[in-house]
Amino acid sequence: MNLLIERSDDLDACLAIRFTVFVEEQSVPIEEERDHYDQNAIHILATQQGTPVGTARIVVADDIGKIGRVAVLASHRGTGLGAKLIHACLAELRAQSDVTKAKLGSQTHALGFYEKLGFVAQGPEFDDAGIPHRMMSLSL
Repeated sequence: MNLLIERSDDLDACLAIRFTVFVEEQSVPIEEERDHYDQNAIHILATQQGTPVGTARIVVADDIGKIGRVAVLASHRGTGLGAKLIHACLAELRAQSDVTKAKLGSQTHALGFYEKLGFVAQGPEFDDAGIPHRMMSLSL
């Protein structure tokens, strides 16, 4: 199992995974899934034997790194890949000396997953693309 998780400039591969997970599986409108942040974001791509299988995106603003668009193909769910993607994002943020906090908007069904990784839920539930979410944060 040759799994590689790294920063990537292959936006097409990241968008393809996101399309499969968010648009096809979760019925998120494509115009909400893609946005202007994609062009300047840090993209993390997981590949297995060269095939893209997971992705995440980081948008840095001031001292906060917002992790988002975390997506793992169905064939690789339940393998720990999601946690590995988050760890890669956190390592990327910790390498930037001016970033002190990681934030993300978690789908409510995934709150426990992120809590196990050290994130703390904050604020009320909100709707994002028809899916209930809560903001979460982690001090770096």
